[in-house]
Parts: sequence; structure tokens; C-alpha cells
Amino acid sequence: MKSDVLIIGAGGAGLVAALHAYESGAKVRVITKEYPTRSQTCMAQGGINAALGNVGEDSVEAHVQNTLKSAKSIANEEAVRLLCESASEAVKWLDSIGVCFSRTKDAKIAQRTLGGASAPRACYAQDYTGLKILHTLYDRCLAYGIEILNEKYLLDFITNKDSVCGATVLDIRSGEVESYESSSVVIATGGYARIYDKYSTNSTASTGDGISAAIRAGARVSDMEFIQFHPTALKGSSILISESARGAGGYLLNSKGERFTNELAPRDEVSRAIHNEMLKGEDIFIDIRHLGEKFIDEELPQERKLAKLYENVDPVYDLVPIKPSAHYTMGGIEVDDKSCTKVRGLYAVGECANHRVHGANRLGGNSLLELVVFGKQAGVNAAKYVKDMNASMHSHAEYGNEKSMCSRSGEWERVSSSTRDEELVPMLQRGNVNPEIDFYKIREELGNIFYKDVGISRDKKILESVLVKVKNYIAQLPKMGVSDKSKIYNTNLIEFLEFKNMLELSRLILKGAISREESRGAHFRADFPNEDENFASHTIVDKDGVVA
Repeated sequence: MKSDVLIIGAGGAGLVAALHAYESGAKVRVITKEYPTRSQTCMAQGGINAALGNVGEDSVEAHVQNTLKSAKSIANEEAVRLLCESASEAVKWLDSIGVCFSRTKDAKIAQRTLGGASAPRACYAQDYTGLKILHTLYDRCLAYGIEILNEKYLLDFITNKDSVCGATVLDIRSGEVESYESSSVVIATGGYARIYDKYSTNSTASTGDGISAAIRAGARVSDMEFIQFHPTALKGSSILISESARGAGGYLLNSKGERFTNELAPRDEVSRAIHNEMLKGEDIFIDIRHLGEKFIDEELPQERKLAKLYENVDPVYDLVPIKPSAHYTMGGIEVDDKSCTKVRGLYAVGECANHRVHGANRLGGNSLLELVVFGKQAGVNAAKYVKDMNASMHSHAEYGNEKSMCSRSGEWERVSSSTRDEELVPMLQRGNVNPEIDFYKIREELGNIFYKDVGISRDKKILESVLVKVKNYIAQLPKMGVSDKSKIYNTNLIEFLEFKNMLELSRLILKGAISREESRGAHFRADFPNEDENFASHTIVDKDGVVA
């Protein structure tokens, strides 16, 4: 069955879009690489911003100004105002569908202060906010009977000239390539911070697949160089320790037991302060012992469990060793004020998209808000696009020929229409039957290099040398490949395809980072340590790596 709206990704952004597209009358199908409950949304612990004023004085205008300040002059103010003005409605909607927010003594939604905020604005559910939002959204989708297909890996979008009309996916269970036709598509596949490998708080699934496929289909990306490092990831594992730990009053200490920064400054500032201490040879810790066991168990239970499990320390009694790790990618697929890309009918939302609300540095608590506000926008507009298309006689004529006119983008353009889908997977492996180079080693090397040289501090000469290495890795791809020849659950093949996507995005990140000869937000250039008004604009990169 052909769907009206095909949604790629079942994290918070994808499920919000699915619900609103369904409520708009569309036939909706959701496809996801993993399972909805394993998406990156569940790692958003601190809260979702809304100027409710339940705990202290706050205003929408203060939220707008905090967001713009964090974005360092390159957010779109109109989009930021839409985000902040819609926040109260977004939280009320989540509350109405059953999200179990923590409450104040008078039963209002509890709020706390996150970094960069001028008031306690983040609505939270202990330190499981994203997880509880995600589970509630998933339950609502199941209640509506929305079709969700798990373990489907996105390969490419099917296009008809400048319009999208579906996607090709690899069924991970069977190893078969499948085509799903749809009148519109919403990309909600998350970010690309896993390029940093073990130096990322993200799940292993955050490999930028949707962004890469969108580029191959003709979409553009922007601001790829802006990658936010979260100040407090566990030292050994990069598992996130929520900003709520600092929002509750946690201290950052060096080896000497000294506090060296404002713990509630924006994330880029705190991460750089930690980075500078580490360059001096200092170990860094977060200290929440003074908050007391009762408070920690009631408000920060997950942080205690994670510290005990991954660092073998109990934050009730011990300092917790931490380091900054790649956490969130501000750049992504360029979208307009309807969440639509340059490709007609192809929408994008969540971390894979760039709605220009985060600019150079995302304000903590705005990522969950973004996926609710713009998830609704994407779902409603994708459904409306289908209705408008079906109402047009001209579109009806095109629709009748759509199947024959559609073609696969990227690698798939070389496959003739008579080629059977199940034959495509071996074609992906051609030339790589006996790989000479282990791509897993290259993937790890890439992560190490990016953390060291394309991380918190950058320099032109070093960036250019990394770009040479990345281009060399790309040139060596014919010598890499898949050793596992089985079709069923071939994770080796999936990881190789993910690696190819990450390599291509790495090239675009470096192009943007080299061209931006200034320091702004999460992008810090040691050779250009100051902001330059000449760069107070977005970096737009096409599939050829041309910077505009």
C-alpha cells in the first residue's frame, strides 16, 4: 500500500510528525532503523523549555533572548520566536497525552534551570524526560494504529524530477532491498555526532543516514561545522550526565578541588573551560554530594545509576570523573518555514534538520521543544502537501505516471528499472569481496582525529590536514568492504553503509569549518579566536562540497 506520508525515523521528531499527519487525515507509515524506544530522544534527560513561570518569574521574550544569545547571532529570529511562543502549547499537549512530568507541591509542572537560561524553564520528568516523552508518543501512535516498520535501513529517496515519491530501504532482518512509495516523506533520522565514535554521547545509530540520503536526492545542508560538545559526559564511556545535575547546583572541580567556571554558562563556554583545564593536565569532576542522597534519588536517579554502573563511583559520596563529548549537531538539512527541503514533498525535522533556531550553539532544553513544535509543522504540512497535490488535476496527471517516472537517487541511479531489488545488495559489495582495509579501524581512527582536531578547538592547518586524510579514506573505499556475506541481520553491511555516510558528512563538516575563519559558539578557531561580523551568516554546502 502506498502511503500519503512516509516518515523515516521513529524518535520523538518522527513520532510527533506521524501523529499530526495522521490527525490531518493522511495515511501514515513510519520506517525506523532500530526500534522507537531505542532512539536518541530517550537520552534527552534535562527537560523541555517553556516559559510557564511555574517555579519563578519567566517570559517568552526572555526565552527568545536566551536562545538568540546562545545562537551567537546566526539564528533566524522569526523561527526562534515561533519556537518559544509555541512552547507553552507544546508542553500542554504533551501533558494532555500523558507525559508524566514531575510536579510542584501545588501540582504544577515542575521546572528547573539549565545552562544559558535566565529562569527555571525546563519542564522535566525526573532525569528521564526524553524517555518518558518518547514512550508516551509511541503509545499514542500504537493507539492510533499507525504502521511502524522496524529494522529498515534507509538507502536512498526515490525521486521524480524535483519531487520525492518514496524511499528504498534495506530490511535488516532479511537482507532484502525494499521500495516504499509515498506522496510525501518526512526525514527524522537524527544527527551525525557518532562521527566522533567513542567520544560521543549519542547512540551508535546517529550516523547521519537521512542527511546523506537527502544530499544525494538534491537537498542542501547548512552549518555542518557547528557541533555541540556536552560538558559532562562520563570520562570512560562518554555516557551523558545530564545538565540537570548542574542545574540542581552541581559543581565542576579540577584535580585541585577548585571550581574554575560558571557551571550554568552556555555549553560551548563550559566545554572550552573544561578543555583548557584538561590541557593543563587536570582531571575534571562533577560534584553533587552536597545535594544529598534524598534529592539525588528523587530528582537525579538515572545519574546515580549511570555513575555507579560506568565509573564505579557513587555521586552521593564520590566525585564523578567527566569530560566533554560530542553531543548535538546544530547543522543539518536546510528547510524552509514549512519544514520542507529543496526537494518538493521532502520534509525534515529534528536533529537532522536545520530550522535555524540553534545557530552556533543550542540552548539546553530546546532540542525536545524543537521536535514537538517542528514535528507538528512537518507532519501537518506533509499531509497538506498530499491533499493539495491530489486536488490538482495537473498533479493527478503526474501522479498517474509517477511510478514509471521515479528513479532512485545516488548509487541507485546506475541500476536499470529491470533490476530486481534483491540484486542490489550484492552490487553494494562489488569490489569489496575480500577487503584489504578494515573499515572499523578507519572508523575508530576517524573518531580519534575528529575529537582531537575537529573538536572543541580547531586550527586551519590542522583542519586542512584532516580533510586530506578524509579524502584519502574516501579514495580507499574500494579496498574496504563487507566480510560477512550473509543476508540475514548482516550488521557488518549496515555498519559499512553507515561508515560511508559518515565519511561523506565528515568532508562537508571540514569544508564548513575551514571556510569559517572566526570563533562563534561551538565552532572555536584557535587561529581566529574572535567573532567576525563578516561570518554572521549560515554556511551552506551542496553535495559537491561547494561552500556558499
